[in-house]
Amino acid sequence: MTQRLLALFITCFLLSASVITIAQVSLPPFFADHMVLQQQAEVGFWGKAKPGSSVSISTGWNNRRYSATADANGKWKTRISTPAAGGPFEIKVTGGNSIVLHDVLIGEVWLCGGQSNMEMPMKGFRDQPVLGSNDAIYNSANDKLRLFTVPRSIKTTLQDTVKWSNWKTAEPETVSNFSATAYYFGRMLQERLKVPVGLVHISYSGSSAEAWMNEESLKEFPDIKIPKPDQKTGLDSRTPTVFYNGMIGPFFGYGIKGAIWYQGESNKDRPDQYEKLFPAMVKLWREQSGQGDFPFYYVQIAPYNYAQLPTNSRDIKSNSAYVRDAQRKCVKLIPNSGMAVVMDIGEENLIHPANKEAGGKRLALMALGKTYGQKGFAYASPLFDSMTVTGNIARIRFTDTPNGLTSFTKPLTQFEIAGADKFWRPAKAVISGGTVLVSSPDVATPVAVRYAFKDWVVGEIFSSEGFPVSSFRTDDW
Repeated sequence: MTQRLLALFITCFLLSASVITIAQVSLPPFFADHMVLQQQAEVGFWGKAKPGSSVSISTGWNNRRYSATADANGKWKTRISTPAAGGPFEIKVTGGNSIVLHDVLIGEVWLCGGQSNMEMPMKGFRDQPVLGSNDAIYNSANDKLRLFTVPRSIKTTLQDTVKWSNWKTAEPETVSNFSATAYYFGRMLQERLKVPVGLVHISYSGSSAEAWMNEESLKEFPDIKIPKPDQKTGLDSRTPTVFYNGMIGPFFGYGIKGAIWYQGESNKDRPDQYEKLFPAMVKLWREQSGQGDFPFYYVQIAPYNYAQLPTNSRDIKSNSAYVRDAQRKCVKLIPNSGMAVVMDIGEENLIHPANKEAGGKRLALMALGKTYGQKGFAYASPLFDSMTVTGNIARIRFTDTPNGLTSFTKPLTQFEIAGADKFWRPAKAVISGGTVLVSSPDVATPVAVRYAFKDWVVGEIFSSEGFPVSSFRTDDW
């Protein structure tokens, strides 16, 4: 056989193989054995097949058949109705070939995203432990808790699907490598709700908020530079759009109940921008999901001594208290949201607090109370509400203090007060009837108050139920 004929034979073989591949119906990795679908919902279901071909989806819980037609690019999508929590079931997809999904559960699905503090696995990072994780891992076997992690992927154009991964049942080997914050959150939900829970973990260490947004949503932020579609170099965890394109964008449409989020460290030096950027990110996700204002709960970043980092800015607003304050304000800017405060568990020399259970548990309590309507327990930290001044005393009021405040008998030392000169002075602060009275003999007429407004600090004031008060400032200087 001549080289020309051989080349022609190989070309024909590859073309025929390509046609066969396109003709086969296929599904994204998250539609697979052991998955969890959101209960009592119309959830998206999609894949690829031969252009123009018909695809049939049969659901085992009601033997109903759905159909879809692949477009010119071979893409097809439909919606399927899910029942109340239960399973396991099978789903059969037919379109030239057949795929049968086994062990499908119906329950509650939560998206879990962010940067390294969300990504940190139960086993911890090297030389950075997760407090009490080994016992939790040992006792983690639970067939009703399912875990899915989207692999890391940096892309400058939107992908059709994510890199290969699979759903896993909670057990020591799988839980060990799964997000600690997400696991503690999901475990508590499953134990309380008594239904299957599916956790979809999509995070990337060091990622900025704009990396999880698309180009269109970033147009209102002209200072943020979008990479070119063909850009190959200079891409990293803070490059705008790359994780939207490679990780979260291809997932939108999969039915979820809500989302939890742990991020902000990489936007620390731009707190004023973050106050607008973060709500814009949440708005985008909700629009792309097609599910309206689904619950969105997030962890406020913990105090840490950022000054020790070589990349730390010397600008006054590099103090991470400013971005914590931006996150505090975002609770009012983002509908149907809530913030878990972790002022009490930060570590001065470790940006990844070891007590991941606290954040996961506080997120779970918020979901159980706000989303699922369970009662009889507190679930929110007090947040600054208002300040009134009488003489030389500023009275600070807070939200979510049904049974008042406490410092557990310790003196309050982290309040500061300023007059019209904008000079901050250490203040005397005392708890009085669920409020805090703040004063200084050097400030005759108070204008503003700050609490725990430092990079590194340990929170000292709590609700009577034990939830730490967020750091805050009443000024906008």
